[in-house]
Amino acid sequence: MLGLAKNSSWGRRKRGVLGLALTAVVLTSVSGCGLLGGSDDSAASSGAGGVEKAKIKVSTLPTIDLAPLWLAQEGGYFKAEGLEVETVTAASGQASMTKMIGGEVDIAFSTYAPFFIAKSQNAADIKIIADASSASPKSNEIVTVPNSPVKTINDLAGKRIAITAKNTASDILTRSVMKDHGVDFSKVQWVSLALPNIAAALQSGQVDAAYLPEPFLTQAAKSAGALPVVDAATGATQDFPLTGYGATGKWVSENPKTLAAFQRAMQKATRDAADRAKIDPLVVKNAKVDADTAGLLTLPTFGSTLDARRLQRVPDLLQQMGAITTKIDAAPMIAPQANG
Repeated sequence: MLGLAKNSSWGRRKRGVLGLALTAVVLTSVSGCGLLGGSDDSAASSGAGGVEKAKIKVSTLPTIDLAPLWLAQEGGYFKAEGLEVETVTAASGQASMTKMIGGEVDIAFSTYAPFFIAKSQNAADIKIIADASSASPKSNEIVTVPNSPVKTINDLAGKRIAITAKNTASDILTRSVMKDHGVDFSKVQWVSLALPNIAAALQSGQVDAAYLPEPFLTQAAKSAGALPVVDAATGATQDFPLTGYGATGKWVSENPKTLAAFQRAMQKATRDAADRAKIDPLVVKNAKVDADTAGLLTLPTFGSTLDARRLQRVPDLLQQMGAITTKIDAAPMIAPQANG
């Protein structure tokens, strides 16, 4: 009997120890999910207090290259990452970047040229944080109107050509395609105009030709009878990396979770932008075009994740065109990329 009692007492103690051990395992598992990375990573991914800066400003241009950004805003992709994104329109890529360097906005959308030119001049520590678009066939063209003296690309020499600003994509792509066709651009009178004003300038004879991206390309065809002279995305600029998002190195280093949240939202939006049915209504709303025009637009090729070899084409062309005087390596300018 004493042996049985002893064994019974030992059994109860053993069961008690096992029970405590199991409880500890359960508590460890629960706390591990909640505190050791599972919940935190999820919270950071969903944005539930996981970003350094929940409200950010992005300077933009009035082009359809922003369609994935519009989708991320209105489709709730930014919200799902804990971000509230406010956009501020700039007149050109240079102006957009200037807003970012000055601290007026957190992120700048621009054609790539201003980012690399600023780097070459040591004007700012620029980091490129996300891709946006590449030039697809007939999405960026040099155009003229029927009453212009310009009829072919050879007629562009010495004429008045509208661009958004010197050393932006409108300037570099126009000069590059002229060079490819052996046309002298040294005596061209470059006229800087905001994109919404170019069609009227063509129609009134203020300029002889102009570089236009969509949606202004299709709009100018309808309102001013604009005709293509040459596709700007040909020759050295075929499939050219056109636009992207940049930030200062300081902002990138201080806001890694905010950066990653922005990138994840843009990656998802870019994938979903392949569905034209999701894009056209946003173009109507944000680009201020009618539904018929939206359906006629030639969209650029949207992108999000950056590739150093592809991006290197931009500073290389800038150097060839004399916009920068020294070689720039694109790879160190690329910010860490989130895994979407």
